[in-house]
Amino acid sequence: MLSTEEKTAIIDKYKTHEKDTGSAEVQIALLSQEIERLLEHLKEHKKDLHSKKGLLKMVSKRRKLLKYLEKTDEKKYKEIAKKVGLKA
Repeated sequence: MLSTEEKTAIIDKYKTHEKDTGSAEVQIALLSQEIERLLEHLKEHKKDLHSKKGLLKMVSKRRKLLKYLEKTDEKKYKEIAKKVGLKA
């Protein structure tokens, strides 16, 4: 799990306005960071199936958010995908 400081840093970097904590861009960035952390964990603990299931849920949620963002605002979609390091 991400610490509070890490979350606030990510939110500050990707927020769209002053009080933004739940926009699609912020959620995608938070999920991407959490997915990266979980991938590192799974490289060491290959048989941790519970964490693997959680990882698949996070990837699915991020995919849905990206699909929504692509439908509503393609420019923001490409921008966030590039920032987070995903293929656009």
